[in-house]
Amino acid sequence: MVIEWKHFAFEELGSDLLYEILRLRQEVFILEQRCFYLDADGLDKKALHLCAFDEDRLIAYGRLLPPGLLYPEPSFGRVLVVAGYRKKGLGEALTKALIQLSKSEYGSKKLCISAQAYLKRFYEKFGFRSVGNEYLDAGIPHIKMIRN
Repeated sequence: MVIEWKHFAFEELGSDLLYEILRLRQEVFILEQRCFYLDADGLDKKALHLCAFDEDRLIAYGRLLPPGLLYPEPSFGRVLVVAGYRKKGLGEALTKALIQLSKSEYGSKKLCISAQAYLKRFYEKFGFRSVGNEYLDAGIPHIKMIRN
């Protein structure tokens, strides 16, 4: 398996790739996690979209938001790995790539995320620390996390 990483501004996605991203986000977050929420939240147009491809197949994705849009710091979310590619280190590779993309685009290693609470330890490996108490977002426990 040879993974190719690419990032795109919204205007660069093209209709086929945008469709695939939205389809995968619905598959993972709405169907698998049974979480009903408005995925098309108006932030995609201002985001960078990091994609991992195995040949031409989209296998991992994350959305990077600029500082000042959701939090004062840059933020990422909508992080997913396609089911058949999980448990192969792609989640870690995707997180590292999102952190690096934020550094190169926004010049700071500081990030703020709203993580699903069960992933708290996962993100701590990358220097994130919890801020405040857990809260429900679309019925799923989340925790705000900061990386300095």
